[in-house]
Amino acid sequence: MNPEAVTVRGLARRFGDIIAVDAIDLSVRSGEIVGLVGPDGAGKTTTMRMLCGILAPDSGEATVAGGDVVRRPESVKPHIGYLPQRFALHRDLTIAENIQYIAELYTVPRDIWTRRRDELLEITYLSPFSDRLAGRLSGGMRQKLALVCALLHRPRVLLLDEPTTGVDPVSRRDFWQILYDLPRRGVTILISTPYMDEASRCNRVAFMDGGRILAQDTPDALRAAIRQAIVEVRCRPQRTAREVLKRTEGVTGVEVFGDRLHVSARPQTSPDFLREALLKADVECTDLREVSPSLEDVFVALAGRDRSRGE
Repeated sequence: MNPEAVTVRGLARRFGDIIAVDAIDLSVRSGEIVGLVGPDGAGKTTTMRMLCGILAPDSGEATVAGGDVVRRPESVKPHIGYLPQRFALHRDLTIAENIQYIAELYTVPRDIWTRRRDELLEITYLSPFSDRLAGRLSGGMRQKLALVCALLHRPRVLLLDEPTTGVDPVSRRDFWQILYDLPRRGVTILISTPYMDEASRCNRVAFMDGGRILAQDTPDALRAAIRQAIVEVRCRPQRTAREVLKRTEGVTGVEVFGDRLHVSARPQTSPDFLREALLKADVECTDLREVSPSLEDVFVALAGRDRSRGE
């Protein structure tokens, strides 16, 4: 068995003068959950569409579920499940009718798909709602239905394009509980997301920005690789504090995290030095301490480094 369920080498795609995906390399091992993480416009959706054979790349190679998705995309499709960003099932059909439609589309024998349907509806807690029209489902329930349909034919690789965007926190949690169980059932998952808390749930993370893969590793390894001190600051007025810190020697970046600032600084820059700079500007600090880097801190550092190289 190939240890890699997804292998990408130099995959690229342009739309006119815009480089959507810039010669990326990516790998997903069998049985992993890998997160493709980045902001809107990073190139995640274009990458997903190429990997499932919907969109032809301009150059590069990609193997998914053992098949060449660039040269023979139709041979790959029976072995993958794909959830696009937007709900793509029929809103005027019930849950049960949508499931039957997808099963027949994949020519899954009736005795097999009815058994899988019952199992998947139970796992996703949709069994009591099988007669409800898809158009009357909540966002979270729609995504669960889409997941059920994507798993009916027992794909080896599941490609999920921001499946929880716009979904309430409880439904997001439930959705991830379902995902955690899939690798032991033989399903490998590549999921794109803008959410760093979801990135931390993955076995490995590939950070993407501006069409490029900035880094790929485990969440812990990515956090450990950051070569900056991160100082968390709670203060007021926050806007003044941010401007002061940006001008302070040793500071390489300042980001707003709700009611806090995360200050990236050279390792030798002490929290006391930053506190003094703020006090001199009449900024009141309620809390100032060095913290472990978050994945957001890692992404900001990587993206800033990549953009500075391109200038």
